[in-house]
Amino acid sequence: MIQKQQDPPYRVAVLVTDQTSSFEIGMVTAVFGPYLSDLMPAHYELRLCAERPSSVPMAGGAVLTTRYGLRQLRLAHTVIVPSSADPEAPPSGALVRELRAAHRAGARIVSTCMGAFTLAAAGLLDGRPATTHWRWADLLRTRHPRVAVDPNPLYVDDEDVLTGAGSAATLDLCLHLVRKDFGTELANTVARRLVIQPHRDGGQAQYIEAPVPAPSEDHGVARSMAWALEHLSEPVTVGALARQARMSERSYLRHFARVTGTSPIRWLISQRVRASLPLLETSHASVEQIATAVGFESPVTYRHHFSRTMRTSPSAYRRGFRTVHAAGEAADGAEPV
Repeated sequence: MIQKQQDPPYRVAVLVTDQTSSFEIGMVTAVFGPYLSDLMPAHYELRLCAERPSSVPMAGGAVLTTRYGLRQLRLAHTVIVPSSADPEAPPSGALVRELRAAHRAGARIVSTCMGAFTLAAAGLLDGRPATTHWRWADLLRTRHPRVAVDPNPLYVDDEDVLTGAGSAATLDLCLHLVRKDFGTELANTVARRLVIQPHRDGGQAQYIEAPVPAPSEDHGVARSMAWALEHLSEPVTVGALARQARMSERSYLRHFARVTGTSPIRWLISQRVRASLPLLETSHASVEQIATAVGFESPVTYRHHFSRTMRTSPSAYRRGFRTVHAAGEAADGAEPV
């Protein structure tokens, strides 16, 4: 049972421009709007904002009306900028000013899909890592050379500025925001309600146009992955995975990359890091004990891969995402970090 908090809501302002994707707006509304109000009635307050609130033409011929204008952006905790119709069309001066003002005021600025072009035009991605849909990554890199464009991840979290990949990755990014704000337990509950995976691994590479593997190859890789998840605390080698898939190592590496968009070792590291999250959130085990439990050779190795994957340290994550129950139990003694 999720304990419902009575803290003031996090205000989420979503920018709506001409020909904005209704799909992306719908996904943001599904996570932060009234659909999940029984799970988090005091958590998020959603506001759709536009330069011309009275009439905004959406993709497909619909027209959106809202009473909220751009000034709402600087009042928000989180500002979300979805795709616009033309990534090469520069945003208006008024929008750029309000986005910069919102960022200066402490808002978390988020883009989905081609919305990264708007953030880049406002100078909010200069010197930062960022992603967008893989089809538009080269254009973003060309038009904004000061942005460190990475077309591989589903989203990039650079603390106060986050960017998402293709439109469907909006859900991955929104769940990540819920996870950052209120912890894994609530994010997983939201994912179950929406009938989606709490985490997707492999990045955008798995969706770039490529030959589809034969079913037998797919099944063999899936079988090896299921076996690995049951043996995370043990040494797992590519040879062992290939044997589970009934393939040679060379064939296995090729088919694994086709199916998942990543390598077996990178996938395994990601799974071990993910497996450590509930232990950090709900147990009092030390980081050293957790590293051993999920199969890392040493705490140093665990901390290194955790930081690369989660953009924070295990100790910082534990402080930020302790469940209410675990935090209460920890009150009687020092928390191992």
